[in-house]
Amino acid sequence: MKVVRIIARLNVGGPARHVVWLSAGLQPDEFETLLVAGVVPQGEDDMGYFAESEGVTPLIIPEMSREVSPKDLVTIWKLYRLFVRERPDIVHTHTAKAGTVGRIAGLLYRWWTPSILFGRPRRCRFVHTYHGHIFHSYYGRWKTRIFIGIEKFLARTATDKIIVISPQQRREIHEKFGVGCSSQFVVVPLGMDVGAYADWPKRRHIMRDELGARDDEVLIGIVGRLTEVKNHDLFLRAAACYKQLFGTKESEGVCVRFVIVGNGHLREQLENRASELGILDDVEFMGTRNDPQNFYPALDIVALTSLNEGTPLTLIEAMGCARPCVATAVGGVVDLLGEKFAQVSEGDRYQVCERGVLVPSGGAEAFCQGLARLVNDEKLRGEMGARGERFVAESYSKNRLLADIAKLYKSLESGVWSLESEVSSSKSHVESGTIENRKSKIENQPDSRLQTICSRLQTLLKGA
Repeated sequence: MKVVRIIARLNVGGPARHVVWLSAGLQPDEFETLLVAGVVPQGEDDMGYFAESEGVTPLIIPEMSREVSPKDLVTIWKLYRLFVRERPDIVHTHTAKAGTVGRIAGLLYRWWTPSILFGRPRRCRFVHTYHGHIFHSYYGRWKTRIFIGIEKFLARTATDKIIVISPQQRREIHEKFGVGCSSQFVVVPLGMDVGAYADWPKRRHIMRDELGARDDEVLIGIVGRLTEVKNHDLFLRAAACYKQLFGTKESEGVCVRFVIVGNGHLREQLENRASELGILDDVEFMGTRNDPQNFYPALDIVALTSLNEGTPLTLIEAMGCARPCVATAVGGVVDLLGEKFAQVSEGDRYQVCERGVLVPSGGAEAFCQGLARLVNDEKLRGEMGARGERFVAESYSKNRLLADIAKLYKSLESGVWSLESEVSSSKSHVESGTIENRKSKIENQPDSRLQTICSRLQTLLKGA
């Protein structure tokens, strides 16, 4: 089976690693995969090295970029020509931009053929994965409305299956924003190379030694691109609030330091902000690092302050290293941290969950309270970390992800939706309308609607 996989760019982040793992990991005797990507723009770090390390050589389309551009028309044409040449059985798009240009090119490929006069499109199935979404916190009101309209149109006309990576994300995209129909959605949780983190206790000292951190010093870290949607300003404001209320030096209580791992166009602005808040000496800007198996174990608490997320690989990797998390309650984060686990004092605006602390988006004081709860309770940190490590090992392995995707592709190719419950071993992610114990015929709405149009055209042509 031939698969063309498309992503807008291989920049630092979970989606790039996800598509590389899928491209490298699917059985070569069953799947022939071609990875297509755009160019990583200046100011973003390129993960081409990771693709190379996994033996994946992507086909680069220079005109494909994250931003809307007239070059998108060139990208669509090049993708159409690529489909004609490669004749894929499955086209799988990832992220918003690749999903748009890839599926528009797919419409052309499916229907721009002489057999359209007989109502016979080219046979190819189209799958789109939402790693997050751009339906809030990215653009202005009207631009966002246009993007939602485009997504609704493409879901109706150019998508056989829509993959979301958490039940919460499905609720947002389908139920809140009205994209797609229920039968199109499949929940396939992310996966990662769990084995790469298995010996994390032996690696705990590596980055701590670089920082000169003592064993009793608590390192609170945030990992991710320095961009607006990651909302690092909240992390800095929470750090300033913590310093003001509790102090960060040993003489004031527990010795605490804040660590920022990642790079991006906001770095200088964030450094200036830390200086304004009076915490520059308490914050370490580490820049880009390509050794997650080393820097996660060094941290005692992993923070996430995003305005919008799908299921952040950052938190999954942190849990894989038994790190407790404090995170804003956005997207699939809610599913990751689990059920409410412990009571909090009246007036506290955070929630203690099974694997971390959940905080409303936006409030620095609430985020500070959540951090303080874990800083002052080493036993709770250990318990949360142990639960997180077990959860990731059971639910987020790379082998489980590859098995899920392979079975989905085979079901689409055979024309029968028949994925058994073992497709997704993570029972916590199974719900009505996702991968579960059910067998039903694929509802191919895009084809049936367009075939009706072609049939009418045929009648008109005969009449003429």
